[in-house]
Amino acid sequence: MSVSRPAALLFDLDGTLVDTAPDLARATNALRAHHGLPPLPYPAIRAQVSNGGSVLVTLALGLERDHPEHEAARAFLLAAYGEAVAVDSRVFPPLDRLLVDWGGAGRPWGIVTNKPRAYAAPLVEALRLGPGALLCADDLPVKKPDPAPLLEAARRLGVAAGECWYIGDHVRDIQAARAAGMPAVAVGYGYLAEEDDYRAWPADHWFDTAEALTRALRSS
Repeated sequence: MSVSRPAALLFDLDGTLVDTAPDLARATNALRAHHGLPPLPYPAIRAQVSNGGSVLVTLALGLERDHPEHEAARAFLLAAYGEAVAVDSRVFPPLDRLLVDWGGAGRPWGIVTNKPRAYAAPLVEALRLGPGALLCADDLPVKKPDPAPLLEAARRLGVAAGECWYIGDHVRDIQAARAAGMPAVAVGYGYLAEEDDYRAWPADHWFDTAEALTRALRSS
């Protein structure tokens, strides 16, 4: 697939740039074990990772957000995750090599995530990534699907929004990109639930695999 070359790349973090599901699954099952429950199957947890800690608590224990024990359970899960954010998390290959070459050629790239900075920054550091901009859930008063974090990331990279791809594995990523006036790129290798049809999202480009995304960017 031939695409026009973007001036910069912005990635969602979990499920788009980095496969964080193994470490989040470990924390989720630690919460289960704390309550005397057996571990959940990995695929069931992986499909919900992009939806955040509260959804993982509901998956693990059946406690909805308004349950009086939900917040304590969420705190336990996040503490367990915070102790080991990068044990088995890895950049999806071959995006690791793409970013080395992209940055080596002087092309800017960044990350915009709904993950809190307390977890995102140590993960990025542990994986030795060097984004020119890292916007996290708690850096601005709003988060995706609001376009403000994407626009701020583009500003920090010194690139016009319309010349910057935003790449994500959740419909809110595509909504944020469209609202920001950025080309929206949907990927199908991330943390999609069984009912998700990512090709129905209003993106400009769709890629089934990280390999297909990398090939398109290398040919642009």
